[in-house]
Amino acid sequence: MSWLLALPIIIPFITAVAAFLLRTTPWGRQVSVLGSAAALIAAIALMAAVWREGVIAAQMGQWAAPFGITLVADLLSAVMVVITAITGLAVAVYALGDITERQEHLGFHALFQVLLAGVTGAFVTGDLFNLYVWFEVMLISSFGLLVLGGSKEQIDGGVKYVLLNLVSTVLFLSGIGLIYGLTGTLNMADLAVSVPQVENQGLVTVVAMMFMVAFGVKAALFPLFFWLPASYHTPAFSVSAVFAGLLTKVGVYALMRVFTLIFIGNVAYTHTILLWVACLTMVVGVLGAAAQSDFRKILSFHIISQIGYMILGLALMTPLALAGAVFYLVHHIIVKANLFLVSGVGNRIAGGTELSRIGGLYKTAPLLGFLFLIPAFSLAGFPPLSGFWAKYILVKATLDEGMWLVAGIALAVGLLTIFSMTKIWGEAFWKPHPDGVDPRLSSLPTAHRRAMMLPIAALAVLTCIIGLFPEPFVQFAERAADQLLNPADYVRAVLGIEIGGEVAP
Repeated sequence: MSWLLALPIIIPFITAVAAFLLRTTPWGRQVSVLGSAAALIAAIALMAAVWREGVIAAQMGQWAAPFGITLVADLLSAVMVVITAITGLAVAVYALGDITERQEHLGFHALFQVLLAGVTGAFVTGDLFNLYVWFEVMLISSFGLLVLGGSKEQIDGGVKYVLLNLVSTVLFLSGIGLIYGLTGTLNMADLAVSVPQVENQGLVTVVAMMFMVAFGVKAALFPLFFWLPASYHTPAFSVSAVFAGLLTKVGVYALMRVFTLIFIGNVAYTHTILLWVACLTMVVGVLGAAAQSDFRKILSFHIISQIGYMILGLALMTPLALAGAVFYLVHHIIVKANLFLVSGVGNRIAGGTELSRIGGLYKTAPLLGFLFLIPAFSLAGFPPLSGFWAKYILVKATLDEGMWLVAGIALAVGLLTIFSMTKIWGEAFWKPHPDGVDPRLSSLPTAHRRAMMLPIAALAVLTCIIGLFPEPFVQFAERAADQLLNPADYVRAVLGIEIGGEVAP
């Protein structure tokens, strides 16, 4: 089990070293693709083991929990590792046509693989301090990718990105110090046992709020989201895609983990705050998108609005709502990464991403137009695509709790999402190009065209599969939600004890 848990982290690190050493040769990019494929195989093997055996855990260096480094995977962790590997492979292939030779020589593929390792490590770590370590791995590699090329716009976006994330880091470390002082442990399973026994539960709630703010910055929640639209439109499109798909979801995952496992003693207070933060995040994000006129800026604001749906599921804290949040996580990573990949191809053949300066994409590149419509309609919640089922589950969970206003907000945000997607369609795809040029897909070199279109098509097919055959995915999400709401298996796998303290059989 230790190898199953460690391989999805080890493989990207090994790939990063090899890609860096070969960065000035054509082999560097090939190594990145092969390493990403190997990481996907390892992730699927981990998923199969978790599905078959339940929560699995391993202690690195044979140091028993809670004293050593614990890696642990339940269904939520496992599916996030798999979706990270899928996104990584798609972007690695896309980068063959998108990333310039200069960016490769500067170390794009090495930084990209380190980022994937950091994201994967965050999903399978079993203690808070190592979660902080993986956050720092992600921050360093993502900053390197963000400023790769060194343009003024990239540096400006990178500085904003790092400064706000450093604020999050300080809060996170402060919360870690306080929770360690209260309980004497940072192992998350051990905290699930220890935190309810702390005498001063008021202080525990204060610490919980510190974690909420720290992870809220990472997840781009209202009002802590300003770094995202200021930075995600500046780097290479491959970088934007992997950022949009994965980085904010690590913050969402961290919130889901600690507010279902550790900080559950004052749900009426903490989760009510999460509920209204989720609503404000949805509304502000979608209004920001409606006000934009750049392809990538619109998509960047929609990351924010869609994060609100995921946090809504956590805030409601019911089995159906959490299942909806898990389903939404998987759906959104695929769809949002794909939309950024489409924007990159549009940029290459139309000459930009500012909607007023481009056009004619559907007439001269109908395949690209069709492949845009699938993730765009899915994001907006059109049946029978994956986004419809994700929104349906969450809205139903909200109505089951009698929260009509919240359900109305979620539906209204969906309608405004349709407005933004139709604006992109009308301006970039339907109207003629203002300069009278024909943005033909065939204008791309054949090798680049194939490398960029293949992952777009593959992710679109995956979106359709989830939408047309939702039942197994919903059942998976329900089982993952059950593990989150009933953490006894998680604690037993890590510590070998029941929640009450008895030694597990």
